[in-house]
Amino acid sequence: MIGFIKKLFGPSVDFLQLVMEKNAIIIDVRSPGEYRSGNIPGSKNYPVDSLNGKIKEIKALNKPVITVCQSGMRSAIAKGKLQQAGLEVYNGGPWSSLLRKLDK
Repeated sequence: MIGFIKKLFGPSVDFLQLVMEKNAIIIDVRSPGEYRSGNIPGSKNYPVDSLNGKIKEIKALNKPVITVCQSGMRSAIAKGKLQQAGLEVYNGGPWSSLLRKLDK
């Protein structure tokens, strides 16, 4: 089971370092309603089903991307889509967990 989780989410990444040193952008791929109920300040809300239409805009930012959602599943899907487009992207998992890490 651990191997499956590592394959799904990738190796451990220091997200704080990505955000602070590499000026990574955080993309929350939940629905607008979910996003309005709570989010990481400064993150962008691009629902996973509309992500393909935002790839050009995201590429133009020329920054690493961290995807987040409610549980980590949609952010894993988003990571795959963005990687296929040639972006440097990391799955940050649940937005609330990443928020706690960034607040430390």
